[in-house]
Amino acid sequence: MTIEGARYPVSLVVNGKPHSLLTPARRTLVDLLRYDLGLTGTKEACGIGVCGACTVLLDGRIVASCITLAVQADGAAITTIEGIAQDGKLHPLQESFMKNGGFQCGICTSGQIVAAKALLDANPNPTREQVQEWMMGNLCRCTGYYHILDSIMKVVGKDSPSL
Repeated sequence: MTIEGARYPVSLVVNGKPHSLLTPARRTLVDLLRYDLGLTGTKEACGIGVCGACTVLLDGRIVASCITLAVQADGAAITTIEGIAQDGKLHPLQESFMKNGGFQCGICTSGQIVAAKALLDANPNPTREQVQEWMMGNLCRCTGYYHILDSIMKVVGKDSPSL
């Protein structure tokens, strides 16, 4: 069998559920999540790791799942947008994005929310400037940045002006 047809064992925990499967060596994590596990909330937009749409948490760290190979995630805990909600209840970030217009077309939204969650896990009380800096790795092609930042700041409890 050539390397092209070889499959490798991968075991990981996705949103709290263990999974073991065989995957091609070149399978990206976003493709494993979407096509092998049916978790379609994570989107692929640029395919080169610069836009942030495919952001997931890998052992608590944000990664671009479009450039992370599935075999690199072997043994890891992955959190996707589907894992942010708990027990059928949306996370406050998800609620705030909906209530405050933090999304437009939706392509970037799951990556924005996952990245924001990582920030708030590390720093529950960031300034607007800290949020802006942290979120620079997530692009919005609809230019909804003010509403995205406002949505995050409202979760923090700060209603700072958009400008």
